[in-house]
Amino acid sequence: MRKAFDMVSEFGAGSASATPRPWRARIEAHLDRAPSELKLDQTLKPAAILLPIIEREEPSVLLTKRSDDMPTHAGQISFPGGRFHAGDASLVETALRELEEETGIGREFVTVAGFLDPYETVNSGFMILPVVGFVREGFTLHVNANEVAEVFEAPLQYLCDPENRRLMSVERQGVMREFHTIPFAGHTIWGATAEIIVNLSGRLCR
Repeated sequence: MRKAFDMVSEFGAGSASATPRPWRARIEAHLDRAPSELKLDQTLKPAAILLPIIEREEPSVLLTKRSDDMPTHAGQISFPGGRFHAGDASLVETALRELEEETGIGREFVTVAGFLDPYETVNSGFMILPVVGFVREGFTLHVNANEVAEVFEAPLQYLCDPENRRLMSVERQGVMREFHTIPFAGHTIWGATAEIIVNLSGRLCR
């Protein structure tokens, strides 16, 4: 079985001006073409994130560090995203709106590529739809400091490499829970963000 990071490396190289870059089709082939229906109950709130893959010669993923003042998941590494608003036409709209509000990257820079498996956050009660988008170069960041403390990029090849993650466990309310962590550049990626990355990596391994 080919590992995800081998596949990304193989198709990452190429001309910086190539449009679209060859690796895009490989990634798109492993995504859901339509979003899964979110299974909601009275305790879960619909939300969406954008997993932004920056179209560089070697693709990278844009991540944010949430402000310490945020009411949920403060200080954590995350994808741009948030809860569904009544004015949003869809959860894709939610993801694109949140990307622009948090980072200043307009939706005109984004091509929606597909979807990953929904993810439930145990503590904060969200059911998240991960939307994968290709982001073309040329954008300018305008970071919302009220929500975001830092914006950075990590190589997609690195994030998808199973050698760069660890499986941890913690006991909460008498229940042992396992979760992945991915260290990068002084940050620790964990929680929903890490699990969504693992979901993408697993699909690329198929």
